[in-house]
Amino acid sequence: MARVVAVPGLWLALDIIVCVKYVPDVSSAELKVDSSGRDIDRRGLSYDINEWDDYALEAALMLREKHGGSVTAVSIGGEEADRILRRCLAKGADKAVRIGDPRINLYDPFTVAKVLSAAARKMPFDLILTGVQANDDGYAITGPAIAQHLNLPHATLAKKIEILDGRAVVNRELEGGVEEVVELDLPAVITVQTGIVELRYVSVLGIRMAMRREVRVMSLDDLGLSLEEVGEPWILVEELYAPRVERRVEYVRGSPEEVASKIIEVLRGRGLL
Repeated sequence: MARVVAVPGLWLALDIIVCVKYVPDVSSAELKVDSSGRDIDRRGLSYDINEWDDYALEAALMLREKHGGSVTAVSIGGEEADRILRRCLAKGADKAVRIGDPRINLYDPFTVAKVLSAAARKMPFDLILTGVQANDDGYAITGPAIAQHLNLPHATLAKKIEILDGRAVVNRELEGGVEEVVELDLPAVITVQTGIVELRYVSVLGIRMAMRREVRVMSLDDLGLSLEEVGEPWILVEELYAPRVERRVEYVRGSPEEVASKIIEVLRGRGLL
């Protein structure tokens, strides 16, 4: 693991790992539950990089441009995940790593965090960035769990990241428009909020060049993880269903007198008057 020595005034190069996830684009299709009752029907869905992870990548690229160093994009999944990793390369990432092993339970964020932590131990890093959460499950667990596995300081909901004298200064988004500023010794883990920076455009030339770049593929064996270490998920999906409609909105139209009369009838009918 890379260690940072804080020397005021000297150029600080950063090795940054960005964890990215391949998620379905739920904005362009109606979601349905599949026959198992535990997953969505993925037929016909299009996939893309998780929105929060896209901002984490952009934040990493901007930090590298300012301080030097390298950016490595890491994802878990099958060959279909290569698409978003090559997009990361097209945007400017230096390396791409895919952990492709069908034995990994992708539905359990604790298992995912354990695998990503093992991958991080195999490469130098000063900073690990993830998105705050994923479009598909919204758990917001993976980043803090990675920090726990690696015994590193972490901050969530980052809206601004600066590196000063070997420390990360992070502005965290809180409720009501309030921000909290925290300082972390490096190496550290930070989860990034959307809107932290403006996303850059991916050129066609960049995409073509990225298609010729290597995506390194690793398995559990390469990471030194046994099936027993990742085989028992902490979270199990027992049932997946669309929110059940329990109440419906009834619009009352007419003159003020008619509306008042109808409301009184409804309230009497429900024993409220």
